[in-house]
Amino acid sequence: MEKLKERWGIKSNWAIVAIFLVFAINGSFATWIAKPITAFFGLSPETISVWLYYPLRILLIFPIYQLTLPIIGFVFGQFKFFWAFEKKFLSRLGLGFLFKENH
Repeated sequence: MEKLKERWGIKSNWAIVAIFLVFAINGSFATWIAKPITAFFGLSPETISVWLYYPLRILLIFPIYQLTLPIIGFVFGQFKFFWAFEKKFLSRLGLGFLFKENH
C-alpha cells in the first residue's frame, strides 16, 4: 500500500480504499448504464449477432466509464485524483488537446 500511496501522491489509507471502491463501483455502474442505452437503440443478443452485440456494448461502456469516473470519484471525495487520472489517460490516447488551456 505504501508504494501506491507514494506513486499516486496519496497520504491516507482511506484514500486508497476510496480509490479502489470508485474503480469497482464505476465499472459496475458503467455496465448498468450501457444496458438501457443498447436497449434504446434496439440492440440485444436476440436482435443482432452475439459476435457484434458484445463488442458494440464494450465500445459503449468505455466512454461511459470515462465520463462517470470523475463523478463517482467526487461522491467519494476523490475528484482531484480522478480528474488528474482522466487527463493523463486521455492524453495517452491522443485526446490531450481536450485539456489544453487557451490563453
